[in-house]
Amino acid sequence: MSNRSIGEVLGAVTSRPDEILLEMGAGGELLVARLRAILAALLLLLPLFNAIGGGSTRETLSGLAGAILVNVFSQVWLYLAHRPRRHRWLPFATAAFDVTTTTLVLALLASHHLPAGLNSMVVWAFYLVAIVLTSLRSDGRTTLLAGALALVEYGVLVAAVFMTVDSPEQLISSDYGSVNVATQAQRLVLLAMVTAVTLMVVYRMQRVVELSGTDGLTRLPNRTWLMHGMPRLLEATGRDGGSVSVALLDVDHFRRINEDAGEHAGDRALLHVVAVLRAMLEPGEWLVRLGGEEFALVMPQPLGTAWERVDAMRRLLEQRPFDPERGHPEPMRLTFSAGVAASPHDGHDLSHLLRRADQRLRTAKHEGGNKVIAREG
Repeated sequence: MSNRSIGEVLGAVTSRPDEILLEMGAGGELLVARLRAILAALLLLLPLFNAIGGGSTRETLSGLAGAILVNVFSQVWLYLAHRPRRHRWLPFATAAFDVTTTTLVLALLASHHLPAGLNSMVVWAFYLVAIVLTSLRSDGRTTLLAGALALVEYGVLVAAVFMTVDSPEQLISSDYGSVNVATQAQRLVLLAMVTAVTLMVVYRMQRVVELSGTDGLTRLPNRTWLMHGMPRLLEATGRDGGSVSVALLDVDHFRRINEDAGEHAGDRALLHVVAVLRAMLEPGEWLVRLGGEEFALVMPQPLGTAWERVDAMRRLLEQRPFDPERGHPEPMRLTFSAGVAASPHDGHDLSHLLRRADQRLRTAKHEGGNKVIAREG
C-alpha cells in the first residue's frame, strides 16, 4: 500500500467501490443525512444570532431563507437515504447539494453586501464540512465531486465579485474586514488541501475494508465479502425476475496432499485450483474462498446453467494436474465435489442457499467425490 504511486491511489479512489464498500457507503449516506438534518436545524439559529448581534435585516432574512431551504431538502435527502442502494445517484446529488447550497447562501449575502459574501467564515466553512462528510460514504468519487465543485463555484463567485466592484472601498467592511485577492486564493488552496486529505482518508478506509474482505493466500473475496455482497445481488436479481446460483466447492482428499507432497504443498495446490477456476470465470461471476479447501462460486444464472458451468470447471481441473515439485515423482490429479443451489427455487436469501448447497455437497462427497450435484434424488 505504501509503495503505490499517486496515480495508482487516485485510480483506486475514483473507481467504483466493491459491494462491501457500497454497503458501507449506504450506511454512511444515511449517517450523513442524519447529520445534515441536525446541522440544518442548527442553521436556523444563525439568523437569530445575526439579528441579536446587530446584523442587517437583509442579512438576517437571507440567512433565514437559506436555512429554511436547507431544512426542507435535508428532510427529502433523509427520506431517500433510508433506501440508498435503490438510488445510486443519491450520494452524488447530496454532495453537490451541500456544496451548491453553501455557494448560494454566499452569493445571496454578496448580493446585499459584497464583503459578507466572501469573508463570511461561518458560511464558507460549510464547504469544508461538505467535503469532509463525503469520507463517510467510502466513495472517493463523491469526494472529488464535492471538492471540484467547491473550487469551481467559489472561484466563480470570487471572480464575479471582483468584476462587479467599482472601487476598492466596496470590498471593505467594518464587520467583515477587507476582501483581497491573496486571502481568497488561500481559501481556494485550503479547499484543495481538504479535498486531498479527505481522499486519503477514503483511500485508507477502502484499503482496510479491502483487506478485511480478501483472503490473504489466494487474494479472492472471502466470507465477509460474500455476506455483504450476496444480499444486494439477490435483491437486485429478485427485482429483475432473474436467478442467482451458489455452488459450494470442496477439494477432494485435500489432507493427503500435504502428507504425500510435503509441508506447504496444500497452499500451492489451492493456488493451482484457484488459477484454473479463475481462468474460466465469466463477467458477473465471483469465486470466493470460505476457508480451508472450501470455495463458493456465485453465478447470476439459473440452476441448470450453473450446474453445467461448475461441472465444466470440475472436468478442466481434473485435466490439469498439479505439480507439487520438490522431488515429488509425478503431478497430482486434483478434483473437487460441489453442491449447487439457486434462487428463488432453493431459497430467497444467502443462508437458505448455502444450507441447500451444503446438503448437496455432502451428498456428492458421500457418493465418492469428483461430482457436482444440483438436485436431490
